[in-house]
Amino acid sequence: MPGISRKAAVTLAASVALLATACTGQSASGANDDPSQATTLTFWHAWSAPSEVEAVQSLIAGFEKAHPNIDVKIVGNMTDDKINQALRAGGDNAPDVISSFTTNNVGKFCSSGALVDLNPFFEKSGIDPEKTFPKAMNEYTQYEGNRCAVPLLGDAYGLYYNKTAFEKAGIKAPPKTWSEFESVAKKLTITQGSSYKQLGFMPNYHGWETTTEHYLGQFSPTYFDDNGKSNLAKDPAFEAGFKLQKRLVDALGGYRKLETYRATLGDEWGPKHPFHTGQVAMQLDGEWRLGMALDARPDFEIGVAPLPVPDDQADQYGKGYITGTIAGIAATSKKQNAAWELVKYMTTDTDAVVNFSNAIHNVPSTLAALKSPKLKYDPRFKTFLEIAANPNSTTTPASVNGGVYLTTIQQFGYDYESGKETDLKAGLAKTARQIDTDIAQAK
Repeated sequence: MPGISRKAAVTLAASVALLATACTGQSASGANDDPSQATTLTFWHAWSAPSEVEAVQSLIAGFEKAHPNIDVKIVGNMTDDKINQALRAGGDNAPDVISSFTTNNVGKFCSSGALVDLNPFFEKSGIDPEKTFPKAMNEYTQYEGNRCAVPLLGDAYGLYYNKTAFEKAGIKAPPKTWSEFESVAKKLTITQGSSYKQLGFMPNYHGWETTTEHYLGQFSPTYFDDNGKSNLAKDPAFEAGFKLQKRLVDALGGYRKLETYRATLGDEWGPKHPFHTGQVAMQLDGEWRLGMALDARPDFEIGVAPLPVPDDQADQYGKGYITGTIAGIAATSKKQNAAWELVKYMTTDTDAVVNFSNAIHNVPSTLAALKSPKLKYDPRFKTFLEIAANPNSTTTPASVNGGVYLTTIQQFGYDYESGKETDLKAGLAKTARQIDTDIAQAK
């Protein structure tokens, strides 16, 4: 631990151990190691693409250079299922530090004690998470006060649009409100027989990133009340969000016609994505789409903007839905103080976060990194940096049963957009009851 004496390092380790034990209920044996001693940590992550694996290796190399006494064994391409099994089982081959692409699991990780509460570590290191991380990222890494995870790069959702198609339709700027969006989507839609030559926007919930939570994020809903009960039938933001999506579906041709067209479109992750090919003129998507779209070499200029907001929230234009990768320390680890040094470096060291962002092309996950002059990006990527830093941007809260409540809401969305469910208010109330039942059973 550079910069402090060996004696101070031992004292710090012991203090962190006591704090961690008090807050997590875990055995003190996991947090009584001396991080200044030679040790080896095991780090599991989910990245698998060659460029991503190389970026992780570079990130860890930077840590090992700063902490020459700590070696890190890297294990990549690890799914959440494998991570969950290992966190439960423990043992010599289990990870000390993990990263996951799924913020939905934070509630499970925290409530089960699978990952340690990092609040004591942040406090002892003199780091204030609320001043370090963007608001939405700070929210999705904790559950009921237990901060068992920390952001490790993020994803921000915005609007991609075909500038050439906009010019042909006489549209001078991307829409800022949903009413403007509906008008623009209609203007951009060119029918061809019983199908489309160009669709302004694919509104259906099966349209890849057009999920319920991504739409609803622009309405800033409150998913649960103070008692932990579903707010789906009480907060008018939900009704407004579902009505908006259904209105778009009906205005652009109806559910069946849109689904028939969707079946002819290319794969979300391939070069024939319908936005790349010009078959869809606007796309709700994350920051990664820019690089993928440019690699596909489309015959039009790509524009990027924040997603529209409700007309009565026009002053909040610029916000968006935020999610991302998380990191945490396994409760079964016997090297938790050394593990904290790794987690702290990966997630709070500005240069480390910036370099990793440059390599992975995800959004930086600290406020300082978002403003760093060392960031390298296409000018259009700046939109996502601004969305991530916007205090009005939203996320979905952690739940004890993970993302089950989001799946339940999404299923209702499928039923409502297709006409299977026609009573919105009754459907929201029924869905809320199901969410409450599922959470009660999980507890």
